[in-house]
Amino acid sequence: MSTVSRNMFKGAAVAAALALTLTGCASGPSTPTVTPIDYKACMVSDAGGFKDASFNEEAYNGLKEAVATLGVQEAKVQSPETATQTDYVNGIQAMVDEGCNMIVTVGFNLASATRDAAKAHPEINFALIDSSLSNDDYSPLSLPNVKPIQYDTAQAAFLAGYLAAATSKSGKVSTYGGMLFPSVTIFMDGFKQGVDYYNSEKGASVSVLGATGSDSSKWSATGDFSDQTKGKTLTESFFSQGADIVLPVAGPVGIGSGQATLDHSGTYVIGVDSDWYNIPAHAAYKKNILTSIEKKMASAVLAVIKSGVDKTFMGGDANQYVGTLSNGGVMIAPEHDVMYPAGVQAELDAIAAKIKDGSLVVKSIYQK
Repeated sequence: MSTVSRNMFKGAAVAAALALTLTGCASGPSTPTVTPIDYKACMVSDAGGFKDASFNEEAYNGLKEAVATLGVQEAKVQSPETATQTDYVNGIQAMVDEGCNMIVTVGFNLASATRDAAKAHPEINFALIDSSLSNDDYSPLSLPNVKPIQYDTAQAAFLAGYLAAATSKSGKVSTYGGMLFPSVTIFMDGFKQGVDYYNSEKGASVSVLGATGSDSSKWSATGDFSDQTKGKTLTESFFSQGADIVLPVAGPVGIGSGQATLDHSGTYVIGVDSDWYNIPAHAAYKKNILTSIEKKMASAVLAVIKSGVDKTFMGGDANQYVGTLSNGGVMIAPEHDVMYPAGVQAELDAIAAKIKDGSLVVKSIYQK
């Protein structure tokens, strides 16, 4: 595991305000369309819970699909929203006590709790989204009952950056994070690379507000993943500086950015994790959603649960899953209400083909 990946684990220590929601706290389980089987698949979410209209909800959709199509059971226990790393430990333990065969933990903030539970319960399979495991000294760790599920989000973000640069009328686009963890800044890295590529190809000079060079520690951030007012205020600041497109990588905070587009004609927002256009929480400004940078977590969650049911589960770093454009793990959403400039879709298709065949490399923790 790279130094950057290990730092994802370090970042968990500063995430004191994050909330925990267990499967039972989400909307009621889907009604199975197949005969229930004796296999229990469970999930513990990161901040925002399973109705965050973004990261956690996309992952939970995979569990719901597993219930509906495979007949697996899900946990019935509940836990109130919490705010400390200790509560992640307690949440996972609740799933262990529930008798879960598979526990999916959503987000790198749960890495240490996942590691410790997996060591204590080798009979249970775990899947960890957005992180690998580390020892206490941050050296890499691989456990046979933990499958890391990660995403080279920079590849899809590159396409979104190119599209944003091509669409912008002002020549200024913008981005910010909730907190500047690697799973957040990877979006911003790819986005800026896509803008830079557009500039080099077209002889343009579109600038990215909120991103200072390649030093992500200096990039704009709200400091949390919950305060939508902060997202709207920061977006208003970008718009006042002339930006007309914003990429918020901040979970529900991004709703504030979408709301800001309603007050500024000709401005657009780019969604993250799921296709925001199809999510009710973003309906008020769906006509202003340029695209979304999707991480197809639902399909990965379904696949890993199915491997548990089929007794083909394979954990360890050697068997980690990394979503890319090539395997369909990441992508940008299709054109919806916002019309792309003439010829841009064909350019995006050509760029995606180059990324897939390796002739165009998007730098990230997965591609140097």
